[in-house]
Amino acid sequence: MIVGVGIDAIEVERVEKIIARGDNFARKVLTPKEFEQYQKLSGRRKAEYLGGRFSIKESFVKAIGTGFGKGIGLQDVETLWDKLGHPITTSAKFDGKIFPSITHDRHEIVTLIVLEK
Repeated sequence: MIVGVGIDAIEVERVEKIIARGDNFARKVLTPKEFEQYQKLSGRRKAEYLGGRFSIKESFVKAIGTGFGKGIGLQDVETLWDKLGHPITTSAKFDGKIFPSITHDRHEIVTLIVLEK
């Protein structure tokens, strides 16, 4: 049974400006494993990755219904790639299946999370 759906969007240009200021935001948002993947990227792909991970975390807290700061932080949601390059989202804060989707174009990153129990 679906118990939550969350969607979020962020502008690629906004993320590029944040990256230009250094790694502080990335270190705050990304888990250590996510940050390891992030460091291997460059240029626009780096902005798409960071923006996608931030947005998927936003989608998750919308789907679960808590928002950030109510027992869930940025480090409590992790999205990595499987062997085929598909996003796999996990969180110890949710006991069920998490279905993520991340898409982007030149201007915007859009994410969707569906939670199922």
